[in-house]
Amino acid sequence: MELITIIFCLIVLNYVIFIGLLIYGFAKVKSFEKIDLQPKTTFSIIVPFRNEEKNFRTLLDSISQLNYPLDLFEIIVIDDFSNDNSEKIFNNWRMENGLIQTTLLENLRLSNSPKKDAISRAVPVVKNEWIITTDADCEVPRNWLLAFDNYIQSHEVEMLVGAVNVKAKWNPFHYFQQLDLMSLQGTTIGSFGLKEAFMCNGANFAYTKNLFNSLGGFNGNAKIASGDDVFLLQKAVKHNPEKIHYLKNTESIVLTKPENNIIKLFMQRVRWASKTASYNSDFAKGLAVVVLLMNITLFVGFGSCIMNVASWELIAIAFGWKLVVDYVLLFKTNSFLRKGRLLFPIVSGFIYPFFSSLVGLYSLVGTFTWKERSYKK
Repeated sequence: MELITIIFCLIVLNYVIFIGLLIYGFAKVKSFEKIDLQPKTTFSIIVPFRNEEKNFRTLLDSISQLNYPLDLFEIIVIDDFSNDNSEKIFNNWRMENGLIQTTLLENLRLSNSPKKDAISRAVPVVKNEWIITTDADCEVPRNWLLAFDNYIQSHEVEMLVGAVNVKAKWNPFHYFQQLDLMSLQGTTIGSFGLKEAFMCNGANFAYTKNLFNSLGGFNGNAKIASGDDVFLLQKAVKHNPEKIHYLKNTESIVLTKPENNIIKLFMQRVRWASKTASYNSDFAKGLAVVVLLMNITLFVGFGSCIMNVASWELIAIAFGWKLVVDYVLLFKTNSFLRKGRLLFPIVSGFIYPFFSSLVGLYSLVGTFTWKERSYKK
């Protein structure tokens, strides 16, 4: 019993240390305010899509409202074999916005990752210096490209990672997803501050065409279904870390739509977790192991307490420490993403260890379904 208690305490201690480091790293990343420079960076917005007829128009309309010169950006969309009206929606929007440079491509499947194939399909026809990717179920802010442009003009940079937040309605399921993504965003920012960047979100991700080509694109991880963002980031960090930055700017935050189905949410998180074992960052692997062990420990601990095998006091102390460090990181991230609006992570804090444990364990052995396709581990 004493050995179990020691292991338990070591897991909790390592968790507190790792999250504490991320909190420290978060503070090291300075906020950036655009300084109204004359826009001059050219962007190619790449948007892969599959069966997004319910969401596509929202993204397209937000792009048409961008506060950026029309001759400095283009949009390239890649249809990944949709069987709904997504393509029709795009064509209608294109006719209404004839001044915006647009290209519609069909995906060419060459790997196990449709999204990587779609981006690779678009890169050869890109006309501009910078590529910026987002998703068809997102909404971009009016000053999105302007904020990126101002940062690029002010810094020597070849890759920029932007923030993503869930556009949640006021219901518990959406709020849980918002907090979950917020924790990932906090981890992302914290890792940049520690100079251990390993995570980003392809819904708000920019890099030069030259960098993409010099890294060999997605070569080396094409067999992994997801990771068009994180693996490219990790290759870039290994190549030239000084030119890989995080854009901590409130006017560049992209909003994404929450899932309304618990199975779809679970499969989405499994898809994200399935690539963790292929990370080339020791810090990332260590963090993933510690987080999974902490959540499993709490999960098993609650069950053990119910069966009167473990002490409620020990579980309460562990959960208390976890809640404190998690809250500090979430509070900082919430201040950035949601401008300090009220944050109530208590209920989610109880649910998350169970949800995260199931996702983590299932991702190690199970298959997952995404966009009506099945993928094996």
